[in-house]
Amino acid sequence: MKKEWVWLIALSLCIVLVIPWSILRWQKEKVITDDVQIRILMPSGEVVKIAMEDYLLGVVAAEMPAEFEIEALKAQAVAARTYAAKRLGQKNSSDIGYDVDTTVQTQAWLSDTQMKAKWGWFNYWRYRGRLQKAVSETRSQVLVANGEYIDAFYHSSSGRKPTERSEEVWSSPRPYLQNVSSGEENLQRYIKSFSFTPTELYKKLGIKGSPKAIDSEDIQVLSRTTVGRVKSVRLLGKVYLATQLRSLLGLPSTDIEWVVQPERLIITAYGNGHAVGMSQWGANDLAKKNKKVEEILAHYYPGTKLMALGYKR
Repeated sequence: MKKEWVWLIALSLCIVLVIPWSILRWQKEKVITDDVQIRILMPSGEVVKIAMEDYLLGVVAAEMPAEFEIEALKAQAVAARTYAAKRLGQKNSSDIGYDVDTTVQTQAWLSDTQMKAKWGWFNYWRYRGRLQKAVSETRSQVLVANGEYIDAFYHSSSGRKPTERSEEVWSSPRPYLQNVSSGEENLQRYIKSFSFTPTELYKKLGIKGSPKAIDSEDIQVLSRTTVGRVKSVRLLGKVYLATQLRSLLGLPSTDIEWVVQPERLIITAYGNGHAVGMSQWGANDLAKKNKKVEEILAHYYPGTKLMALGYKR
């Protein structure tokens, strides 16, 4: 009789504990599948709708090395989610039919097929799990300032200098995009030199006429940002913003130096990207120092708050 009572008690515990747990788990999974949808313009021209959290997995895969520290990957997931949330909030009557594409014009994105091609089958399962963890453990988290989603800009490496203020790279200031330390341990990670003959320079800059030999007077810095990157420059008689020159000449950054030779101009660039917001390599180095995602984000976006996607403003 005693044995029967033990079995009865065990059965009751299963009913009380296991069944409610199963229901809660089912409800949680149902919520996860019922996600915010985002419209992606594919390279083929097709617009595809997918769940926000699934989209973010592909963004983190494309935008940050998968072997980075998990806290850095989490910071990337939050920044990417914030960027996407802001894009969703900007829909209006002149809607272009999609929210993001798959390039750096919005945020780079990889499909599962592209991830397999990039990493190989073995690493695909290993890396995908890490990225899924970064996305799921920051689920719905976005960065907010003054009641609005922020412009959560990020770049690969600030190089040898601190990050830039947004107004010194683009037109308008954001109080949370300031000069802060890059967080990077290896300040010489990205150094690359480019050599241009007079003919190549004329062609890239769209200058008419016969190319002539270059001398030191043909290139001069007109202004610099607060931290010392080139802001504007005169080259071959024309004034360029450094961001414009970077695009025309295919330079990785605006932290540049040069050597003038009669038959060529050699430009050396330090760092990789526009240098505004979060340095991805810096985020990884901070994570190696045991900084958590909240601390990493607070460093690069000072004055912002972490809140849930779709919060009541």
